Amino acid sequence: MEPEIAWNTGNVGRTALALGAELHLVGKLGYALDDKHVRRAGLDYWQHVPVRRWADLAELEAARLGRSYLFSAGAVRSFWDVAIEDPCVLVFGKESTGLGRALVGRDGDVFSVPQHSPHLRSLNLSTAVAVVGYEAARQHRR
Repeated sequence: MEPEIAWNTGNVGRTALALGAELHLVGKLGYALDDKHVRRAGLDYWQHVPVRRWADLAELEAARLGRSYLFSAGAVRSFWDVAIEDPCVLVFGKESTGLGRALVGRDGDVFSVPQHSPHLRSLNLSTAVAVVGYEAARQHRR
């Protein structure tokens, strides 16, 4: 949701391509997706990434692509404790602030990636997406 850093989106796009998944970009982007910016970010594979744009999370969820799983560093429930349904939509917040407070307060569908050190605020966005994406794929052996 509202990604701010092109390189993170590029890494997430690479992960989506590797997993055979779609990349859904929700809300305002902090960069341009035109050819010039994509080339500058070194995304020579970008034309192969299936990307869909959405105005907001409500529009994405109204498309009923699968159950939404939201991820926040502040969530209490670990994604290790959930069986991820297939199909699903994995939702991550923007780099600077994560998901909004209203979304983090949603019951039952907000999870964290476990972190053992109290010295970390969060994982890098693209790292968290890769960890969760590959766990979802592992659970469904895709």
